[in-house]
Amino acid sequence: MTDKTDGMTRRSLLKMGAAAATLPLFNINHAWSQDVTFDGQAFDAGGAVLRVGEWGGPWGELVNKYLLVDFQKEFNCKIEYDSTWPWFPKFVAGGAEKPPLDITNWNLPEMFKTAGAGDFFLKLDELLPNIPNGKNLWPFATANGVGVTWAFNQYGYAYRTDLVTPPPASFKDLWKPEFAGKRGTYITSNTLQMDFFLVACGVFGKDQYDLEAGYQAMRDLMPAKISDFTGNMQTLMDRGEVVISVLSDAEPMQARDKGAPFAFWYWTEQQPILTQTYTVSKYAEPMQKKLAYALLDRALEPEFIGNMGKEFYLRPTVSNAVLPDNLAKAGVVNNADAIKGFWVPDWKAYLENEDDIVETVNGIFAA
Repeated sequence: MTDKTDGMTRRSLLKMGAAAATLPLFNINHAWSQDVTFDGQAFDAGGAVLRVGEWGGPWGELVNKYLLVDFQKEFNCKIEYDSTWPWFPKFVAGGAEKPPLDITNWNLPEMFKTAGAGDFFLKLDELLPNIPNGKNLWPFATANGVGVTWAFNQYGYAYRTDLVTPPPASFKDLWKPEFAGKRGTYITSNTLQMDFFLVACGVFGKDQYDLEAGYQAMRDLMPAKISDFTGNMQTLMDRGEVVISVLSDAEPMQARDKGAPFAFWYWTEQQPILTQTYTVSKYAEPMQKKLAYALLDRALEPEFIGNMGKEFYLRPTVSNAVLPDNLAKAGVVNNADAIKGFWVPDWKAYLENEDDIVETVNGIFAA
């Protein structure tokens, strides 16, 4: 048994201070208590397996291409890539001391929910000193207090320029009668739907806390196509089954620049963003924790962020990133005020009401 002795956790033993000296060295010298550091230099991990939680589809292919293939060679390790989101059930199933993943990429709501459910993640004051490239992060990258945000997109409506006339000019335009059955949003566990719902609460009601206004807005939105991921929504739009949908700017801008009849309109009433944020599991084994530091450090290098920006129009959170042409031409800048004017919902309040929101909205979508 490595996680408990005589009914006491390792953490409680360590808190006993001097009394712990009388306990077996087996507990005191457990892997969890070992100091793990990373100075930015490559090391030989001896074929160790690093469990990475990341998105699937084209995203996963490009993360592998631009980051993971070279990383495995540089550190002599193997990546176990898990794209079967959501992550929250996996973490709570085993408890903090048995994490399912060593390093995980999150959107904020699920990350906050997981952090609130247990002692799952390394604190930033322990994580950042082991991420040399972290010195280049803009302050907003760690303002969430849980993980390191390395890139972000902005929300709005994607639409087919050949099938939508006139183009959207208001958040409420998605509710136009001509879009019935051909407008799209997402399942309630998708962050895009969460943000969309909260903006609807404010636009149709008093503020983001006006849940009844949000519920009525979702009722009035029906019929609509409900998707799980953005990739599937993009496919529905490619086929013309959806002509306008909730989306971040990545996929439609990518399609537009390849000649597809797509355009994007940014919400003006509220301007939420979709963040990509890494955490490192507190109770990962020492070698995996060191590899997680190294992977996060390499993810903060300008080359990787630049490549992902080129492919997914991701905006960087490091000061030394060079914006690819597609972002520069779109008027994106990379500075400390890069998220000025953008809006982050009160996720604490959302999570406190999540059960009611999910049950009610799922019922509306299923009706």
